[in-house]
Amino acid sequence: MNRIVPVLVILAAIVAVWYVGAYAMNAPFQRDLDRRAGETPGQWEFVVKTMSQPKPTLPAPHQVAVNFFENTFLRKVTSTRSLVYHAWVTLSSTVLGFAFGTALGIAIAVGIVHVTSLDRSLMPWIITSQTIPILALAPMIVVVFAAIGVTGLIPKALISTYLSFFPVAVGMVKGLRSPEITHLDLMHTYNASQAQTFWKLRVPSSVPFLFASMKVAVAASLVGAIVGELPTGAVAGIGAKLLSGSYYSQTIDMFAALVAGSIVAVLLVSLVGLAGRITERAMGARAG
Repeated sequence: MNRIVPVLVILAAIVAVWYVGAYAMNAPFQRDLDRRAGETPGQWEFVVKTMSQPKPTLPAPHQVAVNFFENTFLRKVTSTRSLVYHAWVTLSSTVLGFAFGTALGIAIAVGIVHVTSLDRSLMPWIITSQTIPILALAPMIVVVFAAIGVTGLIPKALISTYLSFFPVAVGMVKGLRSPEITHLDLMHTYNASQAQTFWKLRVPSSVPFLFASMKVAVAASLVGAIVGELPTGAVAGIGAKLLSGSYYSQTIDMFAALVAGSIVAVLLVSLVGLAGRITERAMGARAG
């Protein structure tokens, strides 16, 4: 309960500010509509009108909530207007890209920890790679793969991979290097091989770091999947929903799609966190 109350207070404050912003941004257009129609509504009626425009500059929270409910629960999941359908399309490339990114990040981290030359030569390039704006890189990836006949899921997954491998690599490097010197010396005393030290000491020590970085990676992977849908001309996915909404000024649909994306992100991060807790308990960690 102590954790829920602060979250609810912040959520209520956000909703309140959102309503104020919706009124402020929609009021000028509503005044123009009333002037053209020769109407002079009362203050409360005017406020209600600003909150019920079909294509508002900033939709009110209740408009987004109604749209989200209708397009999530009142439509078939196979309908192209269903947010479940669009979320599933984005989720497919997110999970694939996250899997690729996690595997790549772990492989890079293992190489960096065990090969000194890789630490000095590869790590700076890994850091530099993250300075390239993904909005600039995504169209290049799509065009290059389209030129060799690869379209659809793979290019979007690779964009997710690009964003997700970095936190895993950095977190895993820190985790693999986390054992204390005394523990490493003890393994040497036992005449343990490098492989035995890796599997029995370094890997168990790195598990908390791995799952913490995977939480960041899975959220970044979702962002990459959404961004990857923008330059592909995709007709399905949360990114495609946002793009089509921007074309036709369907701001309510756009915000509902953003809410759907946020819920998907929360679920993915929660699943990774749950997997981390289960893994740590299976390895003998105490329940916190």
